[in-house]
Amino acid sequence: MSDTTTAVDPGAWIRGITVRQPWATCLLTGNKTVENRASPGWPLGLYLLHAGLAVDRAALRLPLVAATIRGRRLEQGAVIGVARLTDVHPDDGRCAPWADGQFHLIFTDVQELALPIPWHGRLGPWRPPQDLVDQVLLQLPGLRP
Repeated sequence: MSDTTTAVDPGAWIRGITVRQPWATCLLTGNKTVENRASPGWPLGLYLLHAGLAVDRAALRLPLVAATIRGRRLEQGAVIGVARLTDVHPDDGRCAPWADGQFHLIFTDVQELALPIPWHGRLGPWRPPQDLVDQVLLQLPGLRP
């Protein structure tokens, strides 16, 4: 039996971000690299991508969104992947067509979980507990700080 726990407090090397659908799935595909937020207070590094319970119904009718999520299930209330936040900057026009906010969070290195993990994320960057990180590591064993 292998030990999947990390020696480091997960809050020190990985955080979580909750994103409404369909935006969470757009990020998961890697086509959308920008998450729009009102605050620049987001530490760089790895984030669990958590699909929130809310759905932006108007966004489902946007052609860019519809093409990006076509054929995909829109999970809700679950961690669906992991991505690396590499930059946070004010809206300067560079991030079109996904840009629509005061600050842009730029995500790269997206890894999708084969099995979404039900979870109750929250607004803002949140620190995942060890048991949630362990569940993610079962699916992505190479994921490390």
